[in-house]
Amino acid sequence: QVQLVESGGGSVQTGGSLRLSCAASFDTRSSTCMGWFRQAPGKEREGVATIDSDGSTKYLDSVKGRFTISQDNAKNTLYLEMTRLKPEDTAMYYCAVSLKEYCRDGMDYWGKGTLVTISS
Repeated sequence: QVQLVESGGGSVQTGGSLRLSCAASFDTRSSTCMGWFRQAPGKEREGVATIDSDGSTKYLDSVKGRFTISQDNAKNTLYLEMTRLKPEDTAMYYCAVSLKEYCRDGMDYWGKGTLVTISS
């Protein structure tokens, strides 16, 4: 059974940093891509960052230069290093995995999320 468990969320002040982790119950080398998504109260879910099986990454424009996605296949864990955090980064953060042929076809499994709150 595929499981994704996020951790590392919390409350920090503007300008602070957090590192999110997502532990997978499967061999992450088998994934087409993995990613981090977020949903703020009253807003739609948005993709924050993805990493493909070849290591290529994509980022939401508003987090470029501040967030870094990485994947440790030896530990079956996905990370999101977040720096220079802003109040608008406040959201529930979810990790997800695609096992489809192409990442653009969408994610297959989702974690339950970890809450990130940034105070001004």
